[in-house]
Amino acid sequence: MSAQDRIERRRLLGTAATLGGLAVFGHAAPLLAQKIRRTPAQILGPFYPLVKPLDQDADLTMIKGRPGRAAGQAIHVMGRVTDAQGRALPGVRIEIWQANAHGRYTHPSDNNPAPLDPHFEGYAVLRTDAEGRYRFKTIKPGAYPADAGVMRPPHIHFDIAGRVNRTVTQLYFAGEPLNDDDALLRTVGANRERLIVSLEPPTQDLEPDSLLARWDIVLDKG
Repeated sequence: MSAQDRIERRRLLGTAATLGGLAVFGHAAPLLAQKIRRTPAQILGPFYPLVKPLDQDADLTMIKGRPGRAAGQAIHVMGRVTDAQGRALPGVRIEIWQANAHGRYTHPSDNNPAPLDPHFEGYAVLRTDAEGRYRFKTIKPGAYPADAGVMRPPHIHFDIAGRVNRTVTQLYFAGEPLNDDDALLRTVGANRERLIVSLEPPTQDLEPDSLLARWDIVLDKG
């Protein structure tokens, strides 16, 4: 073993011993948590709502005062918002907007010929609770044609505003063929998997025909 190899081995052993000692006193978790990567940013997009609807609650599948429910697959999206050290961030404002099940936004600039849904406005404003948790119910959005007729995969827009940081991003769904060729999703490179969630069977407290998406969000400082 060369002298350089011996130095490197001592350095690694020293690091392991330090982490082991910190674990005994409960300090290893914050040290390791510093490696949590923030949620990648994405563009705001052309269909951010110009006029915010009056109904902004966490159930997007129905509009207050109107009978009926939105068309499409109901999904529940939930998770936590933390800082880069893994600490929960309460009171974070989360604004979401999306296309309906047909791939159409409730926006005057959306020229997609797909139909609007009278029971879906595709917008909500949330606040994380004391433990940094959020949740909302919506419809899985449809794909839609963007520039030059290129199809964009289903996604939900998020604008996450903490006390210090703000992140605008988009959430995508696993198994969508359009994910692989999406220009915006490719911009985040190796971090693209941090923006993609799997749709799981519902828990017992949810509707049996709904699906569940779990997605945690990380801001740098909160």
